[in-house]
Amino acid sequence: MFVKENFNKAKQQYEKWGVSVEEAFDKLKNVAISIHCWQGDDIGGFEVNQQELSGGIDVTGNYPGKATNPEQLRADLEKALSLIPGKHKVNLHAIYAETDGEIVDRNAIEPKHFANWVKWAKQNGLGLDFNPTLFSHPKAEDGLTLSHPDKDIRDFWIDHCIQSRKIGEYFGRELGQPALTNIWIPDGYKDIPSDRLTPRMRLKDSLDEIFAANVDESLNIDAVESKLFGIGSEAYVVGSHEFYMGYAMQNNKLCLLDTGHYHPTEMVSNKISALLLFNDKLALHVSRPVRWDSDHVVILDDELREIGLEIVRNDAIDKVMIGLDFFDASINRVAAWTIGTRNMIKSLLYALLLPNDYLKKLQEEGNFTDRLALMEEFKTYPFGAVWDQYCEEMGVPVQESWLNEVKEYEKEVLIKRQ
Repeated sequence: MFVKENFNKAKQQYEKWGVSVEEAFDKLKNVAISIHCWQGDDIGGFEVNQQELSGGIDVTGNYPGKATNPEQLRADLEKALSLIPGKHKVNLHAIYAETDGEIVDRNAIEPKHFANWVKWAKQNGLGLDFNPTLFSHPKAEDGLTLSHPDKDIRDFWIDHCIQSRKIGEYFGRELGQPALTNIWIPDGYKDIPSDRLTPRMRLKDSLDEIFAANVDESLNIDAVESKLFGIGSEAYVVGSHEFYMGYAMQNNKLCLLDTGHYHPTEMVSNKISALLLFNDKLALHVSRPVRWDSDHVVILDDELREIGLEIVRNDAIDKVMIGLDFFDASINRVAAWTIGTRNMIKSLLYALLLPNDYLKKLQEEGNFTDRLALMEEFKTYPFGAVWDQYCEEMGVPVQESWLNEVKEYEKEVLIKRQ
């Protein structure tokens, strides 16, 4: 009862500024967040010849209950999804193929190796996104893939990316909504290179060959993802932001911005409006860097609120494909998914509850006093009461009550995996 009472009071406060809470709910219900599967098993995957994690990526912690097979991972995802309002997508990496015990190298993966994921997605009303996995493999052990000087190695990874796009096309056809297939590579050098151009020329040629393969773009959407640096590529990354931004715009591909892949003082939220001027769509991987690309669980901090605001106030809910990308093995993994995804949705709701048109008008009029005052006052408006009502209407736990369900799941399921 308290949820409804608090909501009605909060609603009145927002309505006096012309904000329709019902309209905010209607818009939010149509937002599908792409939830990354790899939080559930620390980016291990299910390859028969599973390799040690590499590519400048590190997962810290050893919390009990990690998923060790596809059935466990899907069960954990189902539990998290039951605690998150809305209908969403699940984002897969190529290493989550199911090959029935057969060793299938990455250049030979096929849609059939993801048939179980598609069946599961249909049963749960979910979409699927995809990523080729260009790390944790012998042919990536020196930190180079699509820009490698060895043509045979480049060709292997080109074939892998082409097969990945075909898998994305398969997802789109089977599930009735396009899949986003995103290419990220670890390529770079630990120390100062003597030639920055040649590796980028090879990467461009490799991408050209990958995207020349015939894939239905109404079923599969291609994206490319940059990075500033990584472990083992501290001095130089071949696929920089400038490289991929230029490539994406020239070749009509989506530029994917990962919030952990920039200098700590850069704000990805500030890039959204700039890119939307020149692109019909863009994609996000929302993470939380702490001093570097550490992929902490997303919290409702200032930058996440700004990301939500930039998407909402620029009428870009249908233009920005939002995915998550974090992996924390120091806490309950189902809780990590729940916290991060609920916070992403909260940031959008917060933005939908602001009188954005009025705030824009104040800026155009040069009334910066009122603009600042109102933007600050709205930070303490009863947003939480509206969020609670949204969760109630969407049939998921209100406030921190979801945590009890996770603890019970841990007790009944996760701990028994040890």
